[in-house]
Amino acid sequence: MKKIFGLITLAIVSFSALAFLSYKQKAQSVGLNVGDTAPELAFPNPENKILKLSDLKGKIVLIDFWASWCRPCRLENPNLVRLYRNYKDVKFGKANGFEIYSVSLDQNKSDWQKAITDDGLIWPNHVSDLKFWKSEAARVYNVSSIPMTYLIDEKGVIIARGLRGQALERALEGLRTNKR
Repeated sequence: MKKIFGLITLAIVSFSALAFLSYKQKAQSVGLNVGDTAPELAFPNPENKILKLSDLKGKIVLIDFWASWCRPCRLENPNLVRLYRNYKDVKFGKANGFEIYSVSLDQNKSDWQKAITDDGLIWPNHVSDLKFWKSEAARVYNVSSIPMTYLIDEKGVIIARGLRGQALERALEGLRTNKR
């Protein structure tokens, strides 16, 4: 009887351990949903230096898919500049500051660079593979229209998507006051 009880206990403990490991793997999975780890991006900036999304870990990061030819994107840029100025140095609990990782779907480098300058996009993280709608970053993030955004936490986990304007500002302010 003790042997059967021991085997049942061992089976329960083993099952619990497997269930926990399965849960941990799910919680750490890479994907595009809230709660998933954001897929890595690594693309050239205007000076052809590769900038990796993962280099921004430790900060709240907005991945912003946009293009110089996208009117709604360009209309949103002044809001992004204002939010970047207001939140870039804010401490969000464990997150130290706010960054924007701008992914352009342009195909003409000079148009892309001109838009960065004309719109005063002062953050340093601008990338593009200059492949228009065939952009690898757009494929990885399943972007079919722009502007599109993903807000990720200091660990690289997606905490919101599709935020613009006041919704983005409310989210940043909420992260600030909740002190995560």
